[in-house]
Amino acid sequence: MGTDPIQARLRWRCRRGMKELDQLLLNYLQGRFATADAAERETFAACLELPDPQLAAWLLGRSTPEEPHFQKLIEHIRAATPAA
Repeated sequence: MGTDPIQARLRWRCRRGMKELDQLLLNYLQGRFATADAAERETFAACLELPDPQLAAWLLGRSTPEEPHFQKLIEHIRAATPAA
């Protein structure tokens, strides 16, 4: 990844202390963020402001966000991560 200060700041904020979350978020940041539109980028930044339990529930499929923009982002984050 380059030295883009926005991506560097987001990379730091992707460190959640939970391996599964860290990996999902970093995979998205490295694989899709650069080509995402401005609205999706803003949604990703907003997503990183959420508490870990809520974010984990969404990303690990325990619950679904009510807001359509978060639903779409969660799908993109999951899709950016290769299957194990």
